[in-house]
Order: sequence, then C-alpha cells, then structure tokens
Amino acid sequence: MNIALPSPEFLHGLAKVAEQKTLQSYLNNQTIDISTKVKEGFRFDPVTNIDRDTEKLLRQAISQQYPEHSIMGEEFGRTQGDSLFEWVIDPIDGTRPFLCGLPVWGCLIGLLYDSKAVMGIMSQPYTGDRFWSDGQASWFAGRLGTVQIKTRQSVPLNQAILHTTSPESVDIYPKNNFGLLKKQVLMTRYGGECYAMAMLAAGHIDICVEYSLQPYDIAALIPIIEHAGGVVTTIEGHRPEQGGAIIASANAQLHQDVLQILNTEE
Repeated sequence: MNIALPSPEFLHGLAKVAEQKTLQSYLNNQTIDISTKVKEGFRFDPVTNIDRDTEKLLRQAISQQYPEHSIMGEEFGRTQGDSLFEWVIDPIDGTRPFLCGLPVWGCLIGLLYDSKAVMGIMSQPYTGDRFWSDGQASWFAGRLGTVQIKTRQSVPLNQAILHTTSPESVDIYPKNNFGLLKKQVLMTRYGGECYAMAMLAAGHIDICVEYSLQPYDIAALIPIIEHAGGVVTTIEGHRPEQGGAIIASANAQLHQDVLQILNTEE
C-alpha cells in the first residue's frame, strides 16, 4: 500500500500523552471515578473519568495535526473527517486490571486507511513497554532498548500457547469450541487483555481468542501482529477491523488449524 503515513514519532507522541494521563491515576486510584456501561452478558463493564479525559486529550492532539482525519474512540464515538484516514483509540484497554492494579492494560492507538488497519501502538505506561507498527515492521521498546519483533513461524498446534482474557466471554459465545481447542494446545493462559496480543506479536504467545471485541479493542493491534508475521481475522475468517469474535495466530498454518477447530460443527 503506497500511501503517506504519519510519522512513527507522531504515533509515539500520542502514546506519551496517554501514558502521562493514565499512569498518574493508576498509581493513585483514589482519583478515579468509576461507573458502568451496558454490555451484553456482563453485569459490570467499568468506565472511568480517566478513560474519558485521556480520550479527549488524544482527540485534541490528533485534530490539531490532522484536522481532516476521522476519529473513533470508545468513549465518544466517531468524529467524521474528509480523509480516508481514521484514528481508532481506546485510552485504557483493560479497565478491569487497571482498577485492580494489574499492569496488563494498555493505551491503544490505531490508524485505518480506507477501513484497513495500517499503523498502531500499544503502550503499557507502568512497565514502560511500547509495541508498535510503523506500517512496515513491528517493534518493541522497553528498558533494554528497541528491537524488531516476530511471531513464532513454525510452532505447531500441539506446542502452541493459547490465551483468552476471560472465561466469562467464552461462556456466553454461542456454539464455541474453545474447550476443544484447549485440549489440543500445549497450555492455556487467561487475563492478559491487550498485552497478550502484543506478546503474540513478540513470539511469546501463539493463539489469542477473544469473543466480544469492539473496533477500538483490536484496530491498533492488527498491524502490530500482521507486520510481525501473524494473522488476525474474525472467527469466520474475515478482516478484523470491525471487531466481533477475533482470532489471532502466530502463523498462517496455525491460524487455519485454529479456525477449523473453532468452526467445527458438534
């Protein structure tokens, strides 16, 4: 795709805005006001004043630099622009672990061009980790420096590490074969939120299954995984930008195996 993308420096500048706002409240949760949103199948879906305030800051920063770009965010919906570019942001992906003090939440900032995810960053402010795609490759920056990341390209299903965030979302999904998939992998882990998707891109996890994602939950992560060599689709095998039941795998053969199991008629 031969298009002029924003600079990685701008992407990192947005991440810094989100980090500064969210980290202060994460370290001092007495400043957090919590409410709940309606979400099918869940009794409690938290949202905080920090989610809303951070999204406002990100929207302002994007609009100042790219006033023609559209913006979609979890808290304030879509602002339509005149460009094929659309920013998709989730200031705190993983509000539950954020509230519990567990550093597996992240700030997600993705960029679509003509409805396809082309750039994205996942920042974990407490650890200082950033995972991002510049549109060509995927990278990790942490305390020991910056390295290019790759998924595990040769791992077979029986040696794969499987992740899903919550058994709760698995249980409410109709006709799922997650239990069958669990029996065929090396091990299964839970609770990693967006950080698990980043770990897949970095070659530590091999399969992520998430049954109820919104566009802002996945848009930033798609290019990070794809440009690291992974595959991300819906459970039906379609493009994942609009969310839904999302499957990410370390390589194409593994992805085919996972989809076949999850779509098997019982």
